[in-house]
Amino acid sequence: MRKLTTFALNAALLAACSGAALAAGDAEKGKEVFAKCAPCHMIGPGAATLIGPELNGVVGRRAASIANYPMYSEGMRTLGALGVVWTEENLDKWIANPKEMLVDSSMGVFPGLPDASDRANVIAYLKTFQ
Repeated sequence: MRKLTTFALNAALLAACSGAALAAGDAEKGKEVFAKCAPCHMIGPGAATLIGPELNGVVGRRAASIANYPMYSEGMRTLGALGVVWTEENLDKWIANPKEMLVDSSMGVFPGLPDASDRANVIAYLKTFQ
C-alpha cells in the first residue's frame, strides 16, 4: 500500500504544480520506441485490448478507465477511483519504472524506459492518437 500512497501523493503533487515541463519529444522516434510496448498495447485506428488496454487517448485519461479491460490490478483501479489522470508527467514517471510506482500492476513485468528522451518520444507518439 505504501507504493500506491506514494504514487497518489506524487500524482497529486504533479497535478498541482504548474512547473516542470517535459522535454519535447519526437513522435516519429516514439513510434520506434513504442515497439517495446506493442507486445501488450495497441494504439491507432482499430486498436484493441491485448494484455494491456489500448492506448488511444491515454494522455489526459483517468487511470483504469477503459470499460472493456477486465485485468486492471486492485492498485490501478484504486488510482482510477482517486481520480489520477495520465498527464504527460504521470506517464513519464509510470513508464520510467512501473514497479516503483505501483507494485501490484501487471506492468510490473515491464522493466521501464530509463532514458528520458525515449520516454518523451513515446509520450509524443501517444499524443498523436488523442
